[in-house]
Amino acid sequence: MLTIPTALLDTRGRDEEGRSWLASLPALHERYLAEWDLRPAEGHVEGGIASFLQPVRRADGTRAYLKFQPVDEENIGEAIGLRAWDGRDSVRLLDEDPATGVLLLEALDATRPLSKLADSGAAAEVIGGLLASLTAHKAPEGLRTLADIAAQMLADVPKTLAAMADEDEKALLRTCADAVAELVGEPGDRLLHWDLHYDNVLAPLPGTGRGEWLAIDPKPLAGDPGFDILPALHNRWSEITGAGDPAKALLRRFDAITGALAIDRDRAAGWTLGRVLQNSLWTVEDGEDRLEEPQMLIARVLLAR
Repeated sequence: MLTIPTALLDTRGRDEEGRSWLASLPALHERYLAEWDLRPAEGHVEGGIASFLQPVRRADGTRAYLKFQPVDEENIGEAIGLRAWDGRDSVRLLDEDPATGVLLLEALDATRPLSKLADSGAAAEVIGGLLASLTAHKAPEGLRTLADIAAQMLADVPKTLAAMADEDEKALLRTCADAVAELVGEPGDRLLHWDLHYDNVLAPLPGTGRGEWLAIDPKPLAGDPGFDILPALHNRWSEITGAGDPAKALLRRFDAITGALAIDRDRAAGWTLGRVLQNSLWTVEDGEDRLEEPQMLIARVLLAR
């Protein structure tokens, strides 16, 4: 039986398009069980506000997950990225249907995310190592590009500034935009994950010989690896604010990740300011007139480094 998470019902049920997609799920579930020779399996349904994974078993008895998500600009490149990585430091794509966005993915151990690794320094090094491996690939054709996204961000800055209340925050946003303007002419061509935080890294199932940690849930993008760092900086935020010196704690994390990536730290800082800009534009677009404190601290620390 198909079990749809409540959070997904709440978010996707708010409009007619979402309700139509939710209504299609039982038929899609039955369709892919038949077409891909699967059977429903025991296990916990994983999911959130954008997608969910239903446990299944393949014809040979191995565990897998059917991932259901409506096709949109964020996830349309997921299968493209996963095919390019082919299971090297990422979850393995077993099958897909581009028309519906349904994916068949290898099963990983959802009880062991990287966020549970007690040593935050070691966790940052894991993220850096995964990013180094994933971004070693040139982005395939068909993905969104950082060039286009950065240009649109810069175009959106004036409207965002007009909606903001605090002059110091406006100045910080302008500085982030200036950093992007300096780099926009060299946006890069690497295959980015775009959302590699500690809960998007899972351990493989025991006995599969799949290494120690694997990346999941990418939102692939063609661009510079420096644009991939921010999620790992503001995730596990309480460990930053709980440190005796939050600025030093942030820089240790930044240095660990950029060191593993072996990229120019000044350039990486510039593109990380670009991610701060992007997140801040979204915050204001959602109706806020003040920026989020983690984003401001990250920007200020990187600008002062």
